[in-house]
Amino acid sequence: MLDLKFIRQNPRLVAEGIASKGVKVDIDGLLARDEKRRNLLAESEGLKAERNQANLKIAQAKSQGKPDPVIIGRMKEISARVKELDSQLEEIDLEIGRILLYIPNLPHESVPRGTSEADNKEVKRWGKPKEFEYTPRPHWEIGEALGILDMKRAAKLSGSGFMVFTGIGALLERALISWMIDFHVSRHGYREVFPPFLVTRDCMTGTGQLPKMEEDMYRVETDDLFLIPTAEVPVTNLYREEILDGRDLPICLTAYTPCFRREAGSYGKDTRGLIRVHQFDKVEMVKFVKPGTSYDELESLLANAEDILQALGLHYRVVVLCTADLSFAGAKCYDIEVWAPGVNKYLEVSSCSNFEDFQARRAGIRFRPEPGARPEFVHTLNGSGLALPRTVIALLETYQNPDGTVTIPEVLQPYMKGMKCVSRQR
Repeated sequence: MLDLKFIRQNPRLVAEGIASKGVKVDIDGLLARDEKRRNLLAESEGLKAERNQANLKIAQAKSQGKPDPVIIGRMKEISARVKELDSQLEEIDLEIGRILLYIPNLPHESVPRGTSEADNKEVKRWGKPKEFEYTPRPHWEIGEALGILDMKRAAKLSGSGFMVFTGIGALLERALISWMIDFHVSRHGYREVFPPFLVTRDCMTGTGQLPKMEEDMYRVETDDLFLIPTAEVPVTNLYREEILDGRDLPICLTAYTPCFRREAGSYGKDTRGLIRVHQFDKVEMVKFVKPGTSYDELESLLANAEDILQALGLHYRVVVLCTADLSFAGAKCYDIEVWAPGVNKYLEVSSCSNFEDFQARRAGIRFRPEPGARPEFVHTLNGSGLALPRTVIALLETYQNPDGTVTIPEVLQPYMKGMKCVSRQR
């Protein structure tokens, strides 16, 4: 959430930033409501001050046995007007709050301007695409032939957009999750948490998924709880409405969760295989940092995600998202896209984002720079480390062999019971 005072002082900057994300918000209407609110508040506070003085006079008059009907009459007028003003203030506060929830975060000055994902800028590559002497097969053919992926039975259970891993496929999924968590904990210094997979509306609002993106979320209507779209939501909200000790920052957490997304605007896209699914596993990294360090922490977060792909030996590229492709809450974001030779494209496996204080304002997450100091809002960051389906795609397609087997990267073999390759399962 943007600070209303900042919007008031920088209306043109805010309007331009919002427009660069392709979002339309009536900033003039918001500021008109804000001015009305401040006028109502000034009148209310003036009348309350007058009422306090009148109370003193009435008390003095009563003690002297000389109640003043004029003052008493004025008191009644003031009380009625104050009640009316408070009601108007409550209503306008709700209006302003609703508008603020629909205003996206502003892009950082270093973010490239653009009108679509075509304007994203590639900033680096690692490794080279594997060369094949034959046309590499897509992952769904590999998975079905090996008996480790069953999309047909998944559709029978849950409809399209779901998956079932079987046998060594299930072991591979579990191995990747365990290895990634261990890697982030032992190599990068994150602390593991295991959060709930259902969260409240307040949690979803705190990280920016609601109210704007509710149609993409799975909701349990009876309890008004949401299946999480990413571990970012519960992990960031661990410290909702808390004041942290500045000496404890940065706080770096990692978590595995399943993730659930309707992908309401994506019907017809990438319908085969694992590229776009409604339920998927992901290991997430979340940071709570001091404002002055957040962009250094973003580069560190990106490096942590890259380390995973490098350890797996998978070719990838990094792009910085342009303004139009940034998320609602993001101030700057890097996407890591791994090369999948079977489908002949780069696939996003991680988004590493700095939200600055946008989520912290919505969720009320602050820190005290030093004992006794005034609390400030933290900066929050998160990044996938990594998303599993497309990592599995890249592994199967990159490490496929002419005989139909798939070589298991060396770093995963200890998590795969020492297995060095995946053969046909019965």
